Amino acid sequence: MKLVFQDCHIYRDGQLHRADMLSLDGCMGSVSESIGAEPFLQFRNCYILPGFVDVHVHFREPGFSYKETVRTGSMAAARGGYARVCTMPNLSPVPDTLPHLQEQLDIIARDAVTEVAPLGAITLGEAGLALADMEAMAPYVAGFSDDGRGVQNEEMMRAAMLRAKALGKIIVAHCEDDVLRDGGYIHDGAYARLHGHKGISSESEWAPIARDIELLRQTGAAYHVCHISTKESVDLIRKAKAEGLDITCETAPHYLLLDDTFMQEDGRFKMNPPLRAPEDREALIEGLLDGTIDMIATDHAPHSAEEKAKGLAGSAMGVVGLETAFPALYTGLVKTGMISLERLMELLSVNPQKRFGKIAGESFSVWDLDADFTVDPDEFLSKGRATPFAGARLFGKNLLTVVNGKIQYRHE
Repeated sequence: MKLVFQDCHIYRDGQLHRADMLSLDGCMGSVSESIGAEPFLQFRNCYILPGFVDVHVHFREPGFSYKETVRTGSMAAARGGYARVCTMPNLSPVPDTLPHLQEQLDIIARDAVTEVAPLGAITLGEAGLALADMEAMAPYVAGFSDDGRGVQNEEMMRAAMLRAKALGKIIVAHCEDDVLRDGGYIHDGAYARLHGHKGISSESEWAPIARDIELLRQTGAAYHVCHISTKESVDLIRKAKAEGLDITCETAPHYLLLDDTFMQEDGRFKMNPPLRAPEDREALIEGLLDGTIDMIATDHAPHSAEEKAKGLAGSAMGVVGLETAFPALYTGLVKTGMISLERLMELLSVNPQKRFGKIAGESFSVWDLDADFTVDPDEFLSKGRATPFAGARLFGKNLLTVVNGKIQYRHE
């Protein structure tokens, strides 16, 4: 089907370009000036943006399909403008051997509507006791992670880095010290103290990052830090980059746009790492501006309604984000003048592809950036409903997502 755009802005080669008329045959590369007689969809005054890449999602299948499936997760991704996602390995079975990984690959081949690139586990069962079969999985994964858990043993992480380096793969680290966390479940800050909650210290995140940076000096591995949330983490990574180490990092929309002053006694404000203090959020934004933070990932982590209905103390950790990420970031960062739309494209598409692999084919999404809406989780395509942005007024409505030349989402 031909797509016809009038008075549009198109992102190409790092810049936004104005076009009075574009006609696309399902992909960005086929542009003509005539519509012709074939069926077409027409759009006016829109933005044509590259397919987004989320390097950190949880699609919960195999093992926990009541929370999310590859089908529902990738449909949510397409609705959010994403063409490619990297899935985390806290599944059942854990993808720690090729047979276990194959179960996930078969589901992806059957059900995914976007590109889905799995990460293999670093250790068997993500238990931290022995390395997974990284050699056998390497050709089929985007990298290796024990996400959901930190690798607690320094020698195990050193061995993992050396193995990943030999295989030409990246270590994707969930940095959390279980001892320093000490049973906490929200940030150890003003809100926790005021409301009597058990806090998670910032050191439980930044101390493992400091440990792993020293290991990077010794091993020369490629290393990526998941969902950073503290000012100390930003500073450590900034200095490691200046030193020339092969390190990148991500943060998530909620850490950039919210902090613990936004907390409510509701499970939709509970995630790991937690919403930190205002000074941490300010440091993250500074890291975004100076290039310390390479990309924004959602850490899309759906749970059932029952699992998220037990307040801050009892609810499962994790919120969904694929369907709100771009509108939230556009509203909170671009419309406020903090960053440009071009910079946001670097964070959501260009940089993730440089680090975790390119989208295979022509992929893009079409946005009405003047349209506003109120976030209603009941409209999500994801099975998950818990989001701290519920009820927020955001700008940016996705009209269409094309993945590898095929329309995979269309706003009706």
